[in-house]
Amino acid sequence: MRKIIRVTTVPMALKVLLRGQMRYMKKAGFEVIMVSADGAERNEVMQYEGCPHYVIPMTRKITPFADAWSFWKLYRLLKKEKPDIVHSHTPKAGLLAMLAAKYAGVKIRIHTVAGLRFMTASGFTRSILTKMEKITAHAATHVWPNSLSLLNYVKQHKLAKAEKLEIIGRGSSNGVDLSRFSKSVLNEEGIRNAREILSQDPSLFYILSVGRIVKDKGISELAKAFASLYDENDKLRLVLVGTFEERLDPLDGDVMKLIKNHPGIILAGWHDEVEYFMHISNLLVHASYREGFPNVVLQAGAMECPIVCSRIGGNIDIVDEDLNGLIFTPGNEIDLYDKLKQAISDPAGMKRKAALLRRKIEENFDRSFVQEKLRLRYEALLESGKH
Repeated sequence: MRKIIRVTTVPMALKVLLRGQMRYMKKAGFEVIMVSADGAERNEVMQYEGCPHYVIPMTRKITPFADAWSFWKLYRLLKKEKPDIVHSHTPKAGLLAMLAAKYAGVKIRIHTVAGLRFMTASGFTRSILTKMEKITAHAATHVWPNSLSLLNYVKQHKLAKAEKLEIIGRGSSNGVDLSRFSKSVLNEEGIRNAREILSQDPSLFYILSVGRIVKDKGISELAKAFASLYDENDKLRLVLVGTFEERLDPLDGDVMKLIKNHPGIILAGWHDEVEYFMHISNLLVHASYREGFPNVVLQAGAMECPIVCSRIGGNIDIVDEDLNGLIFTPGNEIDLYDKLKQAISDPAGMKRKAALLRRKIEENFDRSFVQEKLRLRYEALLESGKH
């Protein structure tokens, strides 16, 4: 039986970013093993995917001594398991897995690029992160950016040889599950719970943001633009579904104070069933500075929630400007304010855009379509022997 080892830095990536992919490949006849650091999601992931999981300690930061130990443990695991394919996802897992797989003699070594951390870094940190990406690509036999815009960026910055680069399907690491993210399958209890969390008032206009509440996600500009809009219209509400991250990318103190004290901002906390918040909100804003192929935008589009997003790679592969959503310049509070004001003033027009986006997602990014394309590519690589 053909064996695939999927490697991510933390089990959350297996649970959220790659959900169902390992189970699909197992049903297609592959033996699949998952590898990541330990985490609260590990048992849930093993149960859902029906595949074994090995714990290899990994950190998301630059930790040379810990990374060397992780590399050695990965190398020994790969020598023991002798997989046909090692496929990594997330930056640290990619670096360690591609190097370990190369030295272990694994013929097919695939790394999916789903965003580049160095894009928002500077100085020495940017230099180190860029070098890490180049080492990962050098050790891989195949480098798969998960969007056309990201592939062009990788080419432009010469992070990988052109012959290694490829997009699976039309982009996305795993597509969107339309059997879940569709208005027609929602249940009344879930809708009622989401409304209770927000204390929803039909007279208010709800702007939703889903994801980590950190600088990189454009939360500073979003909070400030919203505060300006609220001064003009106190019927607006900004709903933040997500958690603060104090260590890797914390918000400035003044922004944190604004978010926690503003009467129009609702901190809803993290929820797995984000589709219900997308359903009851008037608008979704994705203000991120960098992405690979953002699941939040795919999910909101599938839920026919109107979208305002930043003009960055990934977002622009999903949303076509002024056709099926509105796009603003990343990091530009004034442009974001203008686009939000435009969306708020034309709810009917935004709903029409949302319907067009749903159609595009159905045709290009359905999860079953993406997973089938991935399976076919795996099989072609195994059959061709051109590694």
